[in-house]
Amino acid sequence: MFRSAFVAAATAGACLAGSGVTSAFANPASGLAPHRAVYDLQLKDATERSGIAGMYGRMVYEFNGSPCDGYTVSFRFVTQVNTGEETRLTDQQTTTYEDLKSRSFRFLTRSFTDEKLDKEVRGTARDDKTGVSVDLTAPDARKLELAESRFPTEHMLEVIEHAKKGDRFFESRLYDGSDAGDKTLMTTSVVGKKEMPKAGDPDADKAGKFAKQAFWPVSIAYYNDTNDGDALPVYRMAFKLYENGVTRDLTMDYGEFVLTGKLAKLEMFKPQECK
Repeated sequence: MFRSAFVAAATAGACLAGSGVTSAFANPASGLAPHRAVYDLQLKDATERSGIAGMYGRMVYEFNGSPCDGYTVSFRFVTQVNTGEETRLTDQQTTTYEDLKSRSFRFLTRSFTDEKLDKEVRGTARDDKTGVSVDLTAPDARKLELAESRFPTEHMLEVIEHAKKGDRFFESRLYDGSDAGDKTLMTTSVVGKKEMPKAGDPDADKAGKFAKQAFWPVSIAYYNDTNDGDALPVYRMAFKLYENGVTRDLTMDYGEFVLTGKLAKLEMFKPQECK
């Protein structure tokens, strides 16, 4: 439930519906910057049906690697939820590895409630001639053949490429290993015109050297990839995106409740050189 679009989109991947897998978005010359971003989470809104009286937390997203050696993501999403009757701690920990050249993806997600393991999802995925072939080892060992999709880092590249071209709307299919790791998601992305940070924006001030650089406002809606005509997204994610993949000023809309994520700390890592 508390998954992030960074895992879904950067993490958070996806392919243009009906397009081929050998596209420019898989170009190894990605230009994405290794970094560690920490976000403070706050509850913005919640319906009575959500059963949430209060909620806050922290999200840590670490992106490393290179086009030659592949990219790793370490992601942690911790929240304290007050239902009015009790308070519980949720903790989602995800690590992934993605190789743009071989179009392979490896993932592990552990979800905890009050420090007790609820679920573990582990597996690998790779591109084949007809779509995405998935080997799951947890929660159950099984093999799946899913529709042609992009993986998370590919999708971030796709969003950036569309933004550079001035494309304001596009659709994609994503496989990120989320939930039980057994399905793809459809996404619709809306990219606004490039903007400069406004004076006095506290979130921009935390962006360090990027505080005065231009960004794109991006909104992505994620849907279950089914043919039943369900038009309601599973969740929506809005954020400000820099050309190197750094993001800030997050809004995560899960339908029954909405979280904001403000950049608390940004640490840039030295890029790894291809050998």
